[in-house]
Amino acid sequence: MNTTRQNGSLYTHIQNRIATVEFGHPASNSFPSELLVRLTNELNLLSKNDEVSIIILKSEGEKAFCAGASFDELVAIKNLEEGKQFFSGFANVINAMRTCEKLIIGRVQGKTVGGGVGLIAACDYALATEQAAIKLSEISIGIGPFVIAPAIERKMGLAALSEMTLEATSWKNAYWAKEKGLYANVFETIKELDDEVQLLALKFASYNPDSLKEIKKVFWQNTNHWNELLSERASITGELVLSEFTKNALQNFLKHKS
Repeated sequence: MNTTRQNGSLYTHIQNRIATVEFGHPASNSFPSELLVRLTNELNLLSKNDEVSIIILKSEGEKAFCAGASFDELVAIKNLEEGKQFFSGFANVINAMRTCEKLIIGRVQGKTVGGGVGLIAACDYALATEQAAIKLSEISIGIGPFVIAPAIERKMGLAALSEMTLEATSWKNAYWAKEKGLYANVFETIKELDDEVQLLALKFASYNPDSLKEIKKVFWQNTNHWNELLSERASITGELVLSEFTKNALQNFLKHKS
């Protein structure tokens, strides 16, 4: 059942030491600021929950995994402070994923744009279907994937980040993303994806929680400066979104949309 709530929905279900966190939004599972805050807080809570060993991050429905940040909120930004605050939303979620003491498995059923690609890259392990193409469209509207770039570069390398950033209007298919390291595996159907995610989550949940916690620290070594780095990147994007170029690009996009 897909949510119709304007600010989106977030549900957590815990069973067998596995917390399944499911987000949803009527606009292709995009993230308004409020939903990003809720996801950040939920991940911080689960990090300290002794009943949980593994987190599965998924989105509602069978179509898009995540359309990135809320377009309506993006268009409504009026000043630098609002801009920085808006782009800090994904920065905070990525940092919460990075510092979370539990391994996070990403379950990606469909297309993903912008900030959503950052979320997948911040998962410790991600599985997807053939429909899970990715795109970084930011530079085509005069901004750039500044906040999410460190997460994507860490996972996929600078070459893949550069290619996606500059080919801002092109989709990269799921097999390309797997080859670059974003996905560990790609499946033909959602059922196959879900079966494998459950199997894997149960297996990971049977491991020593302390061992998983320590190995996650190793995975994320040399990222302790990300709180400051992603905050700086949010400021850069917040400034760019106020430029005439971006305002015109957003207006053109809205015209074609309507």
